Formats: sequence, structure tokens, C-alpha cells
Amino acid sequence: MSNVPHELAEEFPEQAGKIHEMKTGNAHFAKLFDEYHEVNRAIHRAETDIEPTDDFHMEEMRKQRMRLKDELYGMLAG
Repeated sequence: MSNVPHELAEEFPEQAGKIHEMKTGNAHFAKLFDEYHEVNRAIHRAETDIEPTDDFHMEEMRKQRMRLKDELYGMLAG
């Protein structure tokens, strides 16, 4: 358990400029970006026991974060 937020700009520092550009110019990317950060914050709150959750829910949130991250990266790389 890491307890460190996985902010997208920190995950892909070489893409920081493109992340900003796509957030402002691509509505689908912006929606996925917001969803990613919502799930990411929920995971961080659960990991730090601010809002504890069971293992099943934690696993589902982590899978969702990974799917969103993969889709966002695909859009950045494309």
C-alpha cells in the first residue's frame, strides 16, 4: 500500500504539456481526466484511513484507476 497519490502529471511528467492541452481542448479526455482523479483521491482517502473501505472495493477502485490511466495514456500517445 503506497499512500502516495498517483497524480497524472507525476505519472507521465514528459506529457505534462500535452495533458494540459488535452484537458482544455478535448472534452472526452477532460471527462476521463476528472474521473481518474476522483477515483485516485478516493483510493488515497481509503489508504490513509480517512474513508476506510473493504478490500474488494479497494481492488475495484484500483482496477478502475488503471483502466482510466491506460485509456488516458493511449490518448496522450496517439
